[in-house]
Amino acid sequence: MTSYLLAGGGTAGHVNPLLAVADGLVARDADATVLVLGTAEGLEARLVPERGYELLIVDKVPFPRRPNRQALGFPQRFRRAIAQVRQHIRTHAVDVVVGFGGYASAPAYVAARREGIPFVVHEANAKPGLANVLGARGAAAVGVVFTGTPLRRSEVVGMPLRREIIELDRAATRAEAARHFALDSDAPVLLVFGGSLGAQRLNEAFADSWGDVLAAGWQLLHVTGERSDLADPGVPGYAMRRYVDRMDLAFALADLIVSRSGAATVSEISALGIPALYVPYSVGNGEQRLNAASAVAAGAARLLDDGTFDGDAVRREVVPLLTDRARLAQMADAAEKAGTRSGTENVIALVDRSLSARK
Repeated sequence: MTSYLLAGGGTAGHVNPLLAVADGLVARDADATVLVLGTAEGLEARLVPERGYELLIVDKVPFPRRPNRQALGFPQRFRRAIAQVRQHIRTHAVDVVVGFGGYASAPAYVAARREGIPFVVHEANAKPGLANVLGARGAAAVGVVFTGTPLRRSEVVGMPLRREIIELDRAATRAEAARHFALDSDAPVLLVFGGSLGAQRLNEAFADSWGDVLAAGWQLLHVTGERSDLADPGVPGYAMRRYVDRMDLAFALADLIVSRSGAATVSEISALGIPALYVPYSVGNGEQRLNAASAVAAGAARLLDDGTFDGDAVRREVVPLLTDRARLAQMADAAEKAGTRSGTENVIALVDRSLSARK
């Protein structure tokens, strides 16, 4: 019986692919021991037990970004975190560590190396985080989602995705999805969303231009985010929702998407073969623009600038595309080839290969 330790967390971008791989391992071998390593403060502290997996705790030790008092204490705190993980590995007779980035991964990589067991790195973003940059140097295998991700010896394996996305038959589900959102299944739908908290830039732009979308003969499904106070005009053909817990139904109905370009978002949209217009979030280290690059290069998506995205930009860039059937068909055809639904299986194959090489 193999014992797996999956390390990562902090954000949904780390936790969700980790849980997808955990589910894949258990589905393949019900006797396997699948443990998760995370911090007490991260999203994993809630999501992992909810999914039925045991969460092993490691101290949260952020890498210092500048010399200060906290940086002085970093070496001692990091050594303690490594010792915690080594104890977990020994107690549970762990055979392999799989890291997904985040605070738990860095000490897990070092602990695995010191315990003499293989570890595998999975990086979701086109611009890798520091933990995975360091871990890739000694990993048995490195899997990435996007071509061109600068990690040593990396292989493109795709994103481990939620089961409801992997199994979604968009055509067969379209009528159900239309009923769910009170829209017409026979008319095209533009889906706009910015994540669970929404995107103010996108919300304001479509608050000013929804009438132009409808005038082009399209319907609009607009997920504003839970914090939004945008007023719903309550007109036929415009479905506004603060939050959608069935994004599979939203995707089933979408003929074109306007959204941010987080790694999971791009991966899901690409896996489902939906053409998209991405508006990368301008704050941060630029990873959202890089995440969308492969879909853009394939012809499945276009990039729009966050700084100038407003109602006029929708009328100038989005609305003409809605009426260009030939261009939309080309993007949809390219989108069918741009993504993969086999990310979970591909990551598990890396893990299997790493275990085989050890024997």
